[in-house]
Amino acid sequence: MSITILGPSRACDADRMGSIPRTIDSPRRLLLVEDDTELAELLNGALSDEGYHVDVARDGHLGLHLGLTRPYDVVVIDRMLPALDGLDLLARLRARAVRARALVLTALGTVSDRIDGLDAGADDYLAKPFDLDELSARLRALCRRSLELADALRIGAAHLDLGLRDVVLPGGRRVALTSREFELLRVLASRPNIVHSRAELRRRVFEDSPAASIVDTYVYYLRRKLGRPVVRTVHGIGYRLGTL
Repeated sequence: MSITILGPSRACDADRMGSIPRTIDSPRRLLLVEDDTELAELLNGALSDEGYHVDVARDGHLGLHLGLTRPYDVVVIDRMLPALDGLDLLARLRARAVRARALVLTALGTVSDRIDGLDAGADDYLAKPFDLDELSARLRALCRRSLELADALRIGAAHLDLGLRDVVLPGGRRVALTSREFELLRVLASRPNIVHSRAELRRRVFEDSPAASIVDTYVYYLRRKLGRPVVRTVHGIGYRLGTL
C-alpha cells in the first residue's frame, strides 16, 4: 500500500480555511470505520497528529452506532466491512439525516464502484492503495465544505454564523450566544427534521455536566434570547428545531 506519513499539521487550520476561523480547542471530529487493524492504527495515529479527534470502529454496526450518537465533521468508511457493508452503513446514516461529510476508502475502485459510493451518500471516494498526502488533502477539502455547510445553517429567515458563534436575524441584527447555547442550537439546526431526545442532546452538548436538567435549562435560555418558537418541545420525546 502506498502510504506516506505526513509531519504534524493542524487539520483544517485557519491558513487553509481562509476567512473561516476556528477556535484552538475545537478539533475536527472524525469517525474512521475500518476493519484492517494495522491500517486503522496507522490512520488513527497520522490523523490524530494532524489535529483530528478520531474515533475508530472496526465493523459496520459499531460505525452506525457511533455515527448516530456522536457528532462528526467527517466520516471515513471502508466499503467492505464485517457486520454491515460500508455503503449500507452510509445509506443508513444519510437516511437518519446525518450530514457529516463522508469519504469512502476502499479497494473497489472502478467507475461503477465510485458511482455506487456517491449514490449512497459519499462526498468523496478514494481507492486503495492510496497516498496519505492525498487522503489528507481530500479530508481538508471535506472539512472546508463541512464548515461552509455549517456556516449556512438556517432557522427560517435567520442563520447561524459559525465563525462568530451567534445568530444573524433578518436585516443583519445579531444575537450573541454563549458557547453552550450556540452548540445546542447548532445540533438542532444541523438536523432540523429530527426530534432529539434529552439524553442525546446532553451527550452531544453537555457531556461534562452532572445536572439532569441541563438541556431544559439551556432550551429556556435560547427561548429567552430568540423567542419561544425557536425550539419546539415534542412531549414525551425531546426537542426539535423550531422557527424564528
